[in-house]
Amino acid sequence: MKDVEMGDETREPQYNYCLEVKKKFGTTSLGLMTNQCYHDDPRRLPIMLSRYKFVSKMLSGCNKAVEIGCGDGFASRIVRQEVKELTLTDFDPVFIQEVQANNKNARWNVDCRVHDMLSGPIPGGPYDAAYSLDVLEHIQPTDENLFLANAVRSLTPQGCAIFGMPSLQSQSYASKLSKEGHVNCKDGGEFKKVFQRFFHNVFVFSMNDEVVHTGFYPMAHYLLALGCNPKLPVPG
Repeated sequence: MKDVEMGDETREPQYNYCLEVKKKFGTTSLGLMTNQCYHDDPRRLPIMLSRYKFVSKMLSGCNKAVEIGCGDGFASRIVRQEVKELTLTDFDPVFIQEVQANNKNARWNVDCRVHDMLSGPIPGGPYDAAYSLDVLEHIQPTDENLFLANAVRSLTPQGCAIFGMPSLQSQSYASKLSKEGHVNCKDGGEFKKVFQRFFHNVFVFSMNDEVVHTGFYPMAHYLLALGCNPKLPVPG
């Protein structure tokens, strides 16, 4: 196949803006985890992005939010678009270095730091909101209470938090790579009970592919819990 040379202008003039963005900011690379996802199973990308879209709309207008377990941070810009300040945290320095390397556009500035939720509340708080997607299933059940207690202690008294994880029922269909490290998946009822220990109001949503809904928990592939108004003092 013959290579096609890029011209100085696009044939439809409105798309010249695409060239201007590339010239000014370069092209954006996928993050470390999203690159692997795109390589092995690109269908997972829109599913992952839709989870961040849900969080972004729930937290729209929030002053100060924090992500717990951001991974490579690629999708976090979707949330940053809706909140005034965003901090990204992960316990793995490799992923925080990846975030820092790819976060060069001041328009989408985020703070990022290495933090292990088992060590204590997140520095820089309190935060108006926290969210954590695809993290809790990696936390040993014996550490779950401490993990969530420190997350809630990072919030303001009127704060809220969103946690998402694959459902217990979904694991029969998960790939080998997806299941590695999954030590704490739950069904919908148990998932809600966990967060009712820490929040006065808990709303659990089901999710299948890109669709978030209020359907039957055992048929959900993914679960999302929105907790509002932390119970104070936070259960130890």
